[in-house]
Amino acid sequence: MKKTFQITGFFLTCFASVYCIQPAKPKTPKPNVIFILADQWRAEATGYAGNTDVKTPNIDKLAGQSVVFKTAVATMSVCTPYRGSLLTGQYPLKHGLFYNDKPLSNNALTMAEIFKENGYKTGFIGKWHVNGHKNGEDPFSARDKPVTRDRRQGFDYWKVREVSHDYNSSFYFDENDQKHTWQGYDAFSQTDSAIGFIKKSKDSPFLLVLSWGPPHNPYNTAPEKYKKMYDPAKLKVRPNVPAELQDSARNTLANYYAHCTALDDAMGKLMKTLDDQGIAENTIVVFTSDHGDMLLTRGVFRKQRPWDESILVPMLIRYPEKLGKKSIVVNKPIGTPDILPTLLGLSQIKIPASIDGKDVSQGLLQPKKYPIEAALIMLPVPFHEWNFTNGGREYRGIRTDRYTYARKLNGPWLLYDNKTDPYQQNNLVNKPEFKTLQEGLEVTLSKKLKENNDTFLPADSYMKLWNYTYDHKDSLRPASYYAELKK
Repeated sequence: MKKTFQITGFFLTCFASVYCIQPAKPKTPKPNVIFILADQWRAEATGYAGNTDVKTPNIDKLAGQSVVFKTAVATMSVCTPYRGSLLTGQYPLKHGLFYNDKPLSNNALTMAEIFKENGYKTGFIGKWHVNGHKNGEDPFSARDKPVTRDRRQGFDYWKVREVSHDYNSSFYFDENDQKHTWQGYDAFSQTDSAIGFIKKSKDSPFLLVLSWGPPHNPYNTAPEKYKKMYDPAKLKVRPNVPAELQDSARNTLANYYAHCTALDDAMGKLMKTLDDQGIAENTIVVFTSDHGDMLLTRGVFRKQRPWDESILVPMLIRYPEKLGKKSIVVNKPIGTPDILPTLLGLSQIKIPASIDGKDVSQGLLQPKKYPIEAALIMLPVPFHEWNFTNGGREYRGIRTDRYTYARKLNGPWLLYDNKTDPYQQNNLVNKPEFKTLQEGLEVTLSKKLKENNDTFLPADSYMKLWNYTYDHKDSLRPASYYAELKK
């Protein structure tokens, strides 16, 4: 008699497992990406970075759950060039935005276009600053005009103004080029708009860029609530601020920090939304800035310069799903063109050949795989606040986790050991005892320039190549400029 027997569900599962016929594991959803970009927020102006004056509790909390880049470098520390490199993953001399208020080409392959091609909703809120003006027009003529649909570089959700630093009565244009006014302090209303986008988009992967205007000057325009938090007399100034300017520096810092704390409140509200909506684990959150601010170090304001107050920015990346919830400190540098490929790497999206930067995502949990030892810094054309007559000079350089090295057209210019000299007050360039160090850094810089086909020409060469005109009197040079070149 033939025996028959039944295989129960339990035994069928066991039988299948023996022969590796296991059910496929559900695929992890694509991560959302939220990129939060402040304007002119220098690296040391956060609590997590060791600044005991500024109040940034929400950002400090975020840092405790994020990759913390201690040497995040603005490759070209000024607005338009940074944003061009962020969107394309390219160096300024390749995408062409090495001067403010010039237009990014429609032929550029951008962040939003890449993510959109991979099934993402895309949105941009706040300051844009890559639409530019045409030759012959007033250099700031595009700042108050809408950015038409064909110039949005792949972003669909759109609440944007090209540029404004009036944070309390600013306007923006929507997807249909209709003009609206942000209510109150614009960073707060912009954050509310970002929260609305997140809530509507949470069921499908999205890329959102939230681009705040502060703490960029004017410094004294933060809400009164935050200004009252800071007494200038109690604030510390960096030792590289000239003695005669320290009172002015304290007053400036009080207003600057007020903006930082206001933005920190906005950050807290946004991060709470991710928790409330249940999407925090699978959302990549980036917080950074386009460049720093000298804030009267060396007696000057603003950016473009090669010193740390100008080139170093805060940078955090939180992605609990893959990077965990504990702080990971990265001392090695990351430059602006490296941000986009790193986001693509974390999102498991193929990196296009057009991108110059390096994907550091594999090196975040495995330091031996971190691919960058030195980040390039550059200023092909000095302009506006640091034009030639204000002392601006063309330069190329590198920032490692320890050293800064830069040269001008006529040769080596700066060498700092940032470990022993954190305020960069002792220039070691051309000193005999540091000859070997300088030669090694020069080799590294030369290699970086060769990789990017950068032959380090005078500013006029690049302006002519891209058919750009100088704004106002930016082309003028003092006699000292020509005297330097003869040395």
